[in-house]
Amino acid sequence: MADPELDEIRKQRLAQLQSQYQGGESNQASQKHKEEQARAQEDAKNSILSQILDQSARARLNTLMLGKPEKGQMVENMLLRMAQTGQICTKIGEKELIGLLENVSSQTKSKTSVKFDRRRAALDSDDEDF
Repeated sequence: MADPELDEIRKQRLAQLQSQYQGGESNQASQKHKEEQARAQEDAKNSILSQILDQSARARLNTLMLGKPEKGQMVENMLLRMAQTGQICTKIGEKELIGLLENVSSQTKSKTSVKFDRRRAALDSDDEDF
């Protein structure tokens, strides 16, 4: 009563499902590996920052990260780069960090200007009917 073609289709489908299941396990393993790598990088970054910044400077950097994350990331990356190249030999205090922040702010600050065209926006008082 068993059809050989049906048995063959079932075997193929079973093999396909098993390969998908095993692929899902390897995908989860690779994702877990990526998360572990990201966590290790974050730990290394925090370790370096704790070595080069004193407590008050670290608190100021964390406050900056909360207020302006993109600027905080830029300063954090700059500090890490300086530490890796050997430009920082002592712990940076809050005053030195403020100086770095001012330098970064002056470099990234673009001068904005607003022009107001009064001729188009102004209403003529002569055209008004009272």
